Amino acid sequence: MTGSSLLEPLSPQRKWRAITIATLVFAPGYWAMLAGLVALATDGADTDTGPSASAIAFGLALVPFVFIALAFLSEHPRAPSAVVKAMGLAGLVGGTVSALAGDAVTGIVAGVGAGGICALRRDDPESTGARAWGVVIAAAYTFVLVRTVGAPALVPAVAFPFTALGLADHLSERRSERSPADASPPSARDAHPRAR
Repeated sequence: MTGSSLLEPLSPQRKWRAITIATLVFAPGYWAMLAGLVALATDGADTDTGPSASAIAFGLALVPFVFIALAFLSEHPRAPSAVVKAMGLAGLVGGTVSALAGDAVTGIVAGVGAGGICALRRDDPESTGARAWGVVIAAAYTFVLVRTVGAPALVPAVAFPFTALGLADHLSERRSERSPADASPPSARDAHPRAR
């Protein structure tokens, strides 16, 4: 039994408010990281990389506040430890995916989404597996967009990580609502035609 099962379930309105506010907190950090990474990529060896490094450092410094907003606004029962776990997972997944994908945007989406799995409160019908698949799909979509669309793909990517989590939770809830109806024995429905 999880600690969140003892609490009243989080309403969809409060969950999406937490996702929206966390995304708004994430946006300046995301744009700062991208600006710094683009500046580093386009700067020559003789230019000063201080502003680029400062922009990246500012973006990374905002990430803990993103997870704090997500955890506390979603009323996570163990918000402080969830934020710490989210930071560790974000760094591990983000770094690994960036190295494998060969671009920072896919790594940022995957890392922040993976951290969000820990930071966003999870109630009983919601599945960690579904959230993980949501992050995988968001990262894969970002990977494809970066290679097909190019720079315009960077604009909506800021919303992908937490939106994927919200949609995964929504699908998990719908599946759990339908499962009792699907679990009804078919023999009860088939009894009437046989009686004729």
